[in-house]
Amino acid sequence: MSKIVLAIGGNAIIKEGQKGTIEEQRQNLLESSKPVLDLMDQGHTVVITHGNGPQVGNTLIRGEMAKSVIPEYPLDVYGAETQGNIGYLIQQIFKNEMSARNINKTIATVVTQSVVDKEDPAFQSPTKPIGPFYSKEDMEKIVASDENLTFVEDAGRGYRRVVASPKPVRIVEKEAIETLLNNGISVISTGGGGIPVVENDGKIEGIEAVIDKDFASALLAADISADYLFILTGVEQVAINFGKPNQENLLEMTIDDALRYLDEGQFPKGSMGPKIEAAILFLQKGGKNCIITSIDKLQEALEGKTGTRIVNNK
Repeated sequence: MSKIVLAIGGNAIIKEGQKGTIEEQRQNLLESSKPVLDLMDQGHTVVITHGNGPQVGNTLIRGEMAKSVIPEYPLDVYGAETQGNIGYLIQQIFKNEMSARNINKTIATVVTQSVVDKEDPAFQSPTKPIGPFYSKEDMEKIVASDENLTFVEDAGRGYRRVVASPKPVRIVEKEAIETLLNNGISVISTGGGGIPVVENDGKIEGIEAVIDKDFASALLAADISADYLFILTGVEQVAINFGKPNQENLLEMTIDDALRYLDEGQFPKGSMGPKIEAAILFLQKGGKNCIITSIDKLQEALEGKTGTRIVNNK
């Protein structure tokens, strides 16, 4: 059987248009659990990673509204908080469904830190919007009190804070994750790309940043020698000429194909581009198979019937 890393987007946990109530998240996770449990039932070892964008956004808004009563937390602590919240929901829902299916396995969440390079150029040009929208007047007051914060105007809706999105270079809890897997325990880890930390004189400390969860998932998958990395998204297959009359869905592409399509602008930075780059990272670090597909097509994609498989050059 295979060792499989499944990267689930935060928007699959809170869907577009939803308020993000716990019951909504529970229902979304319950629906998502079924194809994943099918893999577990077949004997595959599964690691679940997940996004946390909507959840961190809600947490930041809550902190902003309550700051006159309780102190705000730094972004890395909010990341840890959402890892715990989402991990709890996933492991409880999965455990209940496992019991119903007589799957005798344990599942556990590892609050995960991802080391980034403090010299990463991303810190010089923050691009990742987070948190609430502000009026120009409120934004200028915030900047006056903390000149290290950066804001951008967002599509006429107001101003939002932006932070850096550096590349992860090491998963701190890799050995703990491997130990759990080697003892037959399914793992939820690297939520939201991992809590961003930097190393200073042998110590690690949190930093204000957001890590792309697909890059962190690719790094983890390579580090634990996963047989498959699944990057789960809203479409069944990756396409070139997307939305045009000559759209072509791809069943397979090599690293060279992927790099060529990236150069041609086929995969925009705001959507499919980072997923393709994460797939390439996994393969270049020794991985064998990366599949991009929707969660409901997991089994068919594993069998090669659908999804888009990115493989090493032949």
